[in-house]
Amino acid sequence: MPTNRRRIGSVKKELIKKARDAALSAVQIYNNPLIVFKSEIFVVSMIIAWTALLQAYFKANGIDFRYYEIVNDKKRYKKTKYGAYKLWDLSHCLEESDALLDKNIKNNLKFLIGLRNEIEHQMSPEITDAFSARFQACCINFNECIKTIFGEKYGIDSQLSVSLQFSSINESQKDTLQSFKNILPNNISSYVETYDSGLSETEYNSPKFAYRVLFTQKSANHPGNADRVIEFVQPGSIASEALNKEYVAIKEREKQKYRPKDIVDQMKKEGFTKFNMFKHTNLWKEKDAKNPTKGYGVYVSGQWYWYENWMNEVRQYCNNHRRSLV
Repeated sequence: MPTNRRRIGSVKKELIKKARDAALSAVQIYNNPLIVFKSEIFVVSMIIAWTALLQAYFKANGIDFRYYEIVNDKKRYKKTKYGAYKLWDLSHCLEESDALLDKNIKNNLKFLIGLRNEIEHQMSPEITDAFSARFQACCINFNECIKTIFGEKYGIDSQLSVSLQFSSINESQKDTLQSFKNILPNNISSYVETYDSGLSETEYNSPKFAYRVLFTQKSANHPGNADRVIEFVQPGSIASEALNKEYVAIKEREKQKYRPKDIVDQMKKEGFTKFNMFKHTNLWKEKDAKNPTKGYGVYVSGQWYWYENWMNEVRQYCNNHRRSLV
């Protein structure tokens, strides 16, 4: 929802500047190959960016975003130890943004908030590649939102370009991207399973929650026809249809994959009504089932998927513990 443009002048410019600077810093740091804990810094910076953006929107529309309580029919504002007003954090800003943000954007941001809570006091370098699709969606959502609210001139897309790499993606690198050798820390993997299991299939597949793309090498018949590293094709075009057919053919050759929620739901359908996500998480941890050498599943676009052989392992477990699970 665009803000009242006549009131933009009354918005404190530092809020908009803070939002843009924080978002630009997040992307620049994430793309810096010399920084190890780039995901942690990216998440914190983007939360700052979104908080400042929404506060700027509230300011422009005359919405008081300070915490307060009602005492004797009067507002008593909450303050920090040193007297500054306590302002809404991002979680509270999202609760007040129903008219501005759709559910999929909120799902993405709520995921980042929960991830921030898990990693802010941890050292987890393994997560950098695991959530890149969700980080990309967060950036695109931010850019579209700031332009919708305050106008095209506030967009940051014109200031960023595609990151260049020192190597191409060969087969071994492709396999590494699809199946991470480093297993996520238990606290993070449990958080991801729990969060994703609460999303519908439509919400999970929304590009506003996680922006996933399909890469294919391009050849050109004439000089100058393939000078861009990345080119986007229109949905429904001949090129798009060809890519989709190739992708479907690849998918048909792959093993059947199941999300954690699919495993739990299937066990419940088979009568093990007391089997839940908590029990499932404990089971795969006990069996070290996410160890890639065991072949129980695979990472794809930042999400772990289980194969049919793991479904059978879970079924066997449930049968062995039937008395406590039915």
